[in-house]
Amino acid sequence: MSQHRKKKAAPRPRLASRLFRGTLRTAWWLGLRLAIVVAVVLAASTAWYASKLPSLDELLDPRESGSVTLVDNGGQTFAWRGQQFGIVNAETVSPHLLNAIIATEDRRFFWHFGVDLRGTARAALTNFRAGGTVQGGSSITQQVAKLIFFDNTRTLERKIKEIPAALALEWKFTKPEILSIYLNRAYLGAGTTGFEAATERYFGKPASEVTPAEAAMLAGLLRAPSRFAPTNDLKLAQSRAGLIIGLMQDQGYLTAAQAEQARAHPAVLSSAAAARAGGSFADWIMSTGPDFLTRRTTEDIEIATTFDPVLQRAAEDGLKAVFSEKLKAGSKAQAAIVVMSADGAVRAMVGGRELGSGEGEFNRATMANRQIGSLFKPFVYAAALQTGASPYDLVEDAPLTIYVPGSGNWSPQNYTRKYLGDINLAQAMANSINTATIRVQEATGRARVRAMAEDFGIPGPLPEGPALALGVSEASLLEVTGAFAGFLNDGQKVTPYGLTELRRKADGGVLMKAVPQRPVRVLDDRVAGELIWMLRQVVEFGSGGRAQLPDGRPIAGKTGTTQAARDAWFVGFSADYVTGVWMGYDDNTPLTGVTGGGLPAEIWRETMTRVEAGQPIRPLPERIPEQRVAQIIPEVPVAISNVESTVRNVVQNVIQGLFGNN
Repeated sequence: MSQHRKKKAAPRPRLASRLFRGTLRTAWWLGLRLAIVVAVVLAASTAWYASKLPSLDELLDPRESGSVTLVDNGGQTFAWRGQQFGIVNAETVSPHLLNAIIATEDRRFFWHFGVDLRGTARAALTNFRAGGTVQGGSSITQQVAKLIFFDNTRTLERKIKEIPAALALEWKFTKPEILSIYLNRAYLGAGTTGFEAATERYFGKPASEVTPAEAAMLAGLLRAPSRFAPTNDLKLAQSRAGLIIGLMQDQGYLTAAQAEQARAHPAVLSSAAAARAGGSFADWIMSTGPDFLTRRTTEDIEIATTFDPVLQRAAEDGLKAVFSEKLKAGSKAQAAIVVMSADGAVRAMVGGRELGSGEGEFNRATMANRQIGSLFKPFVYAAALQTGASPYDLVEDAPLTIYVPGSGNWSPQNYTRKYLGDINLAQAMANSINTATIRVQEATGRARVRAMAEDFGIPGPLPEGPALALGVSEASLLEVTGAFAGFLNDGQKVTPYGLTELRRKADGGVLMKAVPQRPVRVLDDRVAGELIWMLRQVVEFGSGGRAQLPDGRPIAGKTGTTQAARDAWFVGFSADYVTGVWMGYDDNTPLTGVTGGGLPAEIWRETMTRVEAGQPIRPLPERIPEQRVAQIIPEVPVAISNVESTVRNVVQNVIQGLFGNN
């Protein structure tokens, strides 16, 4: 019985075998048909992408907008804006650059059909061993497909779509042509699109001349252009380049000696790129030029400017010299500097501490409108002089109360809370006396004072009340410095400018040229000269003493401190340059122990000492006032306080009781 059962169980292995073979046939049948479907879809997708590919010439210039290159007053490039670009091809660039790119991104580029499965696996292993991203996983062709057809999102769907797009590229273009497209479309940081723009931006040379070390640094940008940009972190960029040099050596593109040479002498930035100067100035130029030729240009534009890199370094170093010694560690106090010639040509601009290297940063020299405080007082005295007053005329410095309709009594005080009695106008401005200045304004007429300030470039509308004299109006540092330049410019209005010529980069064709400013006289010769003399007294005998230059060069200027010391200013000039300094906090926090005659005056001195280094000492165009019998500025109508009124009534009652109404 048991033997009979064993014979019955024997056919089971043959049944399992038949089931297995049937399963294989079914899988093969399904797999073959699935493969056919995939092949058809892939072919159709490839054909679709191929039909969408533009011509090679169009692919070599991918930008939607043009670039702007800014050159200084010596014709040297100092800043770049927009999409920097320059067309190259695989045959014209340095072989070192091609080798670095292929070694880093796609070592089998010339052998695969657009998608390198082996390369992807090898890159994953290489990156695992290196502990970071050293080698790319996508082929160069896939990266070109992404640049042409897709955005920067990383999804499985997009990776799948890259395959037919890459096949389409391989179908339509040769390997050198695909590589040329890549060379021109890759973004490499600092606003540069393509390797030609990047080599010019970082190294000041064309892509045909880069060394192995420079090529390695450029290839290293492909993974993370913003992070590894040498203008952002040179040490990090050099470290990344060292890894690329190792790949180039491993793949036979560099000998051991060449690799060692490249590591021993890493790539460094060109002098223009290393200086990282003029960022605030460049942003200002971009905002003042015609929008369709600057921020929205479709062409490659070059802008000639008034920028002076030597004076820019002087301003930056002057600011650092004071802040490094006088500010506590961690202080968030800010400062800005503008240096210009008497005609309004802006030569240097510092938009804030640790600024000037990037694009679109907050520029405190042009974008921050702050109360100007006592910087306004020269316009009060200019108006008085223009109506016939003399710097030697007398005005009372004493407590003052003025009735302001709608607000009541207003009683301004001097900063020192002390009063000097009768003083002349020169003394009043030299010591920045509030009450005396208000008396001068009220006697001269507020309308005249407002007109004087506006004529020199202080933006309106200016306040109507008596506080006008104390600088409660707001202006930017650039506007105030330009207004003071008018004093030095023989009393003629000055409009700050920085753009001298705008031209096409390709052929040098001039598209726009700065038109010389039409002279607009605000002060006559006598008044302009006497006002400069008065401003010189501010530095020699008054509140601006700390601005005096070590070589004894004659200078003039004015301090400014606003209510609660939220802003501190010093604006002054030599015979050569006008320089303005502002200091404060971005959030309007009051400064502690800082007035315009303190740190701002010291920053001004440190800046101008460097600006004037090596320049001959020239006299200011001042005019010493003629001695005459001093006039007394008439007293302004004052409001009598309740206490004063009560005392006067008591006195009057006593007198009436003693002597009667007569």
